[in-house]
Amino acid sequence: MSEWWTYRAEDFLLFSPRVYWRMFETHNAALWPLHIVTLAAGLLIVLLIARRPEIRARWIALILAILWTFVGWSFLWNRYAAINWAAVYVAPAFFVEGVLLLLAFLRDALAFDRPRPADWIGYLILGFALAVQPLLAPLQERGWASSEFFGIAPDPTAIATLGVLLLARGRLLPLLLPIPVLWCLLSGITLRTMGEPQACAPLAAVALAALTWIWTIIRQRASLPAA
Repeated sequence: MSEWWTYRAEDFLLFSPRVYWRMFETHNAALWPLHIVTLAAGLLIVLLIARRPEIRARWIALILAILWTFVGWSFLWNRYAAINWAAVYVAPAFFVEGVLLLLAFLRDALAFDRPRPADWIGYLILGFALAVQPLLAPLQERGWASSEFFGIAPDPTAIATLGVLLLARGRLLPLLLPIPVLWCLLSGITLRTMGEPQACAPLAAVALAALTWIWTIIRQRASLPAA
């Protein structure tokens, strides 16, 4: 009987990289041209944040709520679960995030009206998810068919949400952050186990977001008047 410590992370994978990326090809083919709509939604989010309108900012949460719920249902529940049984248990987390974002919309709990020095990092992460992540597949010679798009695939959706939450303030932020962070970590570990360079994308997004939050907290505490 083999000892448990002789196993490697690769031994627990339920699928090969070829099967994994083929899943994205099938998913993209089934949903096209919905990609145009989700990309437009992402650009609308950027516009609303940049203009910082108090009344319209709440709609950002609604857009994200719809997309998180859709990705959880269309990708994780209906497609990813076919090659990875664990996706059945992860999909509800996407639905929970969708409900939390819907609550943020109903309670107008997010605001983007206070520019901060670290905002450029939020825009960088958001821009990467919208414009750069779809390019990673052809850059790795897999072709456009297996590209990951915001609002269609989970990674760019979670990464973009991290960027949005970096730019936001509000009392629901502590509830909205854990699921995007945990998904990025889980996806990064999975891709890393498959030996995919693309693992750097979700892991780097989490690292950048964490450093930004730490830096912001330090600045806020340093600006407080001494007791």
